[in-house]
Amino acid sequence: MSQDRKMYPIVCSDCGKDSEVPFQPKEGRPVYCRECLPKHRQSNTRF
Repeated sequence: MSQDRKMYPIVCSDCGKDSEVPFQPKEGRPVYCRECLPKHRQSNTRF
């Protein structure tokens, strides 16, 4: 991953921890920190 990629501050929708993500979160959609993301990826299957 490039070091000059813009990072966006977030508050994890699961644990409430301050973190950063490499994309601009969309309003109204949950966003997760690096630690919480894997457990939500397994439970959310897209069709």
